[in-house]
Amino acid sequence: MIDMSDHVTFQQRPTWDEYFMLLTKLAAMRSTCLAFPVGAVIVKDKQVLATGYNGSPSGSVHCTTQGYCYPNMHNCTVNKDFPSRAVHAEANAIAQAAKHGISTEGASIYVTLEPCISCLKLVVSAGIREVFYETTFNKGNNAALCQSFVDEGLVMLKQIQVSPVIIQRANLFLSSPTSELSLFPSS
Repeated sequence: MIDMSDHVTFQQRPTWDEYFMLLTKLAAMRSTCLAFPVGAVIVKDKQVLATGYNGSPSGSVHCTTQGYCYPNMHNCTVNKDFPSRAVHAEANAIAQAAKHGISTEGASIYVTLEPCISCLKLVVSAGIREVFYETTFNKGNNAALCQSFVDEGLVMLKQIQVSPVIIQRANLFLSSPTSELSLFPSS
């Protein structure tokens, strides 16, 4: 059995926001992008509708498989003349919902990286009204455009963080078989 000396920490449950953000982090692990692994989870009524991660389009060779984005270019961020090969995580999650006939109207999306302008427009057009993100991405005019969508009442944007206690607990769950975990540690 695992030693549960900090019983209070072990018992603390993640909030719904933390729970869904942890799922986005797991989705990001599937990313095939060499520059920014990003995950997304679309949620409605506390139920996961679809997940997505960024990477090359379905059927195209993955950057992680070939070891580069373009020949002689280890990732797309090193040269602004070449477009990213990746379909963004938000777009992939919305595409997965559409592929399976799942409505995203009135849903929320959790992402590890604030949506770019193109993805935010897609999110709004898909009827998703709340965006929860971990890391800021947009700056300058892009941030101003994002704010204009908020000001128009099209979408709500909120940066959230998973607490260190919950990260510690998640690490415990990920590194140990759940059959060895106990809510009631032995004394």
